Order: sequence, then C-alpha cells, then structure tokens
Amino acid sequence: LLDSLLQERRMNVPVFIDIGFEEQSEELRSYFKNLGADISLERAQDKREDVKQIINVCDTCFKLEADSEIEGVLNGIVSMFPGLCDGDKEEFVLSFCEKLSKAPSQQHGMVALKVLWSLFMCLDDESKMKFHVYYFLVKVAGETHELSTVYKDMTTLQQMLQKCPPSNEEMQKLYRLLHEMLLLNGRSDDAGRVMISLLGTYTTENASQAKEEAQRCIVASLADPNTFLLDHLLTLKPVKALEGQPIHQLLKIFVSEQLDAYVKFYEKNQAFVDGLGLKHEENLSKMRLLSFMQMAENRSEIPLAELCQALDIGENEIEDFLIDVIKTRLVRAKISQGDGVVYVSSTMHRTFSPSDWNHLHNLLLGWKTNLNTVKDHLSTIASTQVELMHEKN
Repeated sequence: LLDSLLQERRMNVPVFIDIGFEEQSEELRSYFKNLGADISLERAQDKREDVKQIINVCDTCFKLEADSEIEGVLNGIVSMFPGLCDGDKEEFVLSFCEKLSKAPSQQHGMVALKVLWSLFMCLDDESKMKFHVYYFLVKVAGETHELSTVYKDMTTLQQMLQKCPPSNEEMQKLYRLLHEMLLLNGRSDDAGRVMISLLGTYTTENASQAKEEAQRCIVASLADPNTFLLDHLLTLKPVKALEGQPIHQLLKIFVSEQLDAYVKFYEKNQAFVDGLGLKHEENLSKMRLLSFMQMAENRSEIPLAELCQALDIGENEIEDFLIDVIKTRLVRAKISQGDGVVYVSSTMHRTFSPSDWNHLHNLLLGWKTNLNTVKDHLSTIASTQVELMHEKN
C-alpha cells in the first residue's frame, strides 16, 4: 500500500511467540476472563467454535489503559488465523474486523488501525480476504482521520487489488465507503473522483439502481467551485438514467448552455434548486464563467458591451470578473478599456465532441506533415553543404 505507512505510523508486522494454537487459546481465554469477559476457561472441542468465542469477547481488552497491551492482545488473536483451515478464515477475519471497527474511542481506533494493518500485511496478495480487511482499514482510518495512511489515489488502489480483483459489487461497496470517508477527511476532490469511478461500474441494465448516487454526484460537481468541465458526467450510465428529470436538465445547462438558460430554469424550479442545497448566487457566478468560456472559444476579441449584456453584469464589474476568470486558468484574456474590448489569447472548451476530436486529429496530422517537410528540407540543405565542402577540397 503506502510505504510511508510502515515508517511514519510504525505499523510493523508483529513477531509472535512461537506457541501452539491450543496454548494460545488457553492464554487468551484466561486473559479475557480476568478482564470480566463472559467466556469459559476451557477450550471448545471444535476449533472453529473456540476461535469464535474468543473473537466474540475480544473487545473486552479496550478496558485496558495501555495501548501497547491492547495491541499485543489483539495481535495474539491475529496469530491464531494461520492455524485455521482456509474455509473458516474468511468468517472469522470478517468477525474480528467488525469488532475492531467499533473501537469505542479515537485512541482505541488508532490501536485498531495498527492491528488491522498487521492483519492486512499477514495475508497473501492473492488472498480474497485482503480486500475485506482493506475495507475495514478504510473505515477505521477514515473515522480516526488517518485516511491518508491507507489511501493515496485510485491508481494506487487499483494496483494493490489487481492480484486478486474484487467483484463488481465489492468494488461498489468500497467506492461508497471511500467516498464517505474522503468527504469526512476533507478531500472533496478525491471523493468526486471516487464517485465517478463508482458510477462507472454500472451498466445500462442496472443504472437505475444508482440514481440517487448519480444525483449526489451531479450536485457535488455543480457546487464545487473548482469544477467547470462537466460533460463527462453525461456519459455515465446512472446519469443517463436521469434523463427527463430536472437534475439532468440542470446538468445539461451547466455543460453547454448560456447564463440566460440557467436563469429561466431557476425561475421555474427555484424550490428544486434550493432543495438540492445549491446556492443561486454561486450558480450564477459559475454560469457566467462558463458562458464567457463558450463565447471565447472561437473569438479573439469580444466587445465589452456585448459581454456585459450576455453575462448580466455592469461595466464597472467586468474587470473583477475577468480577474476571477483568469485565476481559474481556463481562459487567458486581458481587457482594454480604451478599445472597449476583451482580447482572448486562449480558452478551454466546455465540451469536447467527436467533431472536436476529429479536428484535433487533423490538426496533429497537419503538424506531423509540416514537421516531416521541414525535416526533409533540412536534410537537403545539409547534403548540399556536404557536397559543396567536398568540391572545395
């Protein structure tokens, strides 16, 4: 996962005393019994039942004051898992992780995080259980505001899981949890990327199951002051399933329409927009910027009067507006009050359609042809110079 996790958090895989399964069980039973746990000192005859009873009372150790002692006891349970047959491990690992995920305090949560990391590192990369342990790692790390220790980005996550890929349903479950924990840890940009990955796991057949998540994704993207390019959302199957609904109409306005279209929509659907938690003034600001981007796509000069009318702002506000636009780095422009014109150097396109891709393809082909022509000319010049040098000699 993250190399820094072992170094910064000292979550090293523990070294256990080499004792037998039965002796370990007896010691743990005696220990938990002394802490007041409802468990017999005598081992169960069935190994599965034996481990089950110990896991059921393992949270009793959270009564202890010393974190190191709690960690040592819980790691003792981790050391018992290799002694179980493969068919039983998943049930008990999940049960153990569930107990740790309910640590009663922030401090205990940090201990649980260390033990879960130990368990995670003890499992083979090809083990299906590794995914389940990682799920609980994300939950505990998120709730203790230590999410950065177990999650860096989507690329790192996918590389980690590639040796034993989870099912589509399991990934959806993980993406939902990651989205929730990223928001809790103040990483809204990463949360948005995870949500888009989640929506990308749905097909046309089951897209309707994710309508609520699709709407939340749209609202979060519209509300994000740093998100301006939204056309990729329209390609997601769950978003397509919202076609005909007000939220889809609102998204299309932010993708490709002008300020006046949003104003008309808001006048008819004010309660709906406000109910989404979106702020009208912030929507207006974003739509002004998007409208300006679209006006600047194919123009190098825009009269101030036309701009003020299209964006519904006064001439005394246009300079501040352009400063805000330039800060986004989506448009490069400057204002000339004397000429009454805004000069545009470059702009990002709001949408990129198939025709735009074709235009870019033809443009690159033209550059390639021109470069080859220049290369041929330079070769000809070089050859000519070499011949002239030989003639002089």
